[in-house]
Amino acid sequence: MDSTTILVLLILVVALLAVTFGIRIVPQSKVYVVERFGKFEKVLHPGLNLLAPGLQYVAHKVSVLERQLPTSNLTVITRDNVQVSLSISVFYRVVAAEMAVYRIENVDSAVHTTTAAIIRAACGELEFDDVQSRREFLNNKIKAELAEATRIWGIEITRTEVLDVIVDEVIRKQMQQQMAADRERRAVVLKAEGDRSSVQLAADAQYYRAQKEAEGTRVRADADAYATRVIAEAIASNGQAAIDFEIMKRKVEAIHSLAASTSSKVLVLPSDVTGVLGSLETLTELTRRGGNRG
Repeated sequence: MDSTTILVLLILVVALLAVTFGIRIVPQSKVYVVERFGKFEKVLHPGLNLLAPGLQYVAHKVSVLERQLPTSNLTVITRDNVQVSLSISVFYRVVAAEMAVYRIENVDSAVHTTTAAIIRAACGELEFDDVQSRREFLNNKIKAELAEATRIWGIEITRTEVLDVIVDEVIRKQMQQQMAADRERRAVVLKAEGDRSSVQLAADAQYYRAQKEAEGTRVRADADAYATRVIAEAIASNGQAAIDFEIMKRKVEAIHSLAASTSSKVLVLPSDVTGVLGSLETLTELTRRGGNRG
């Protein structure tokens, strides 16, 4: 084997080694952190990448998938000194691999510790009822503060969830008693409001009845005044004849009332009824003529 052949074989071996150690295919769910002589060089993203064999090498392989911390229970004390246990779940993902590798050793432990501190501080500002009823506010507050605290580690907090609020048996009994008292109070308030509405409606009905009766009395008074005025005008115009006519009309109305009564069995009429009726006819004619003349 001559020197030329040996040289060609050597070149082939070097090329094969360069291809083997210089080409890196990074999967979609990861990024590679590359170092040169122990110092950070660059980050290889998914796809085909080239390295300088012997000078550059992959030091860390970091997953960029979303991660979930193990669900943990944290004991907190609210502003009104109630001790409760919160079940917390945190989701995050790495967005800057070099920061996650070189700035923190154990990302999961660091995120868990920071989450516990933020949750205790947030719950210390809320009362126990708010911790139960304002879950969304608490989740958003924890997420915002946790994202700000963990940004230097190259991670992004995608979601935080307060899964459950756990209380001891004493607090649970107190809550049940409070709910029962609230239901009883609401029932009393509703009954009082119903009674008040009933009284108000009854008063409105009485007021409406009195108003209508007053209007009826006023109408009758107006009618009586008008009748009196007409009679006065007739007396002024016809004198004694108009007076006799009004007296006879009242007699006829009285006879009609007696005849219409259901309790009347025997009706005794004055002996001059026929004369009364005849006089009424005469006065009616007289009144008609007086009206025509007017």
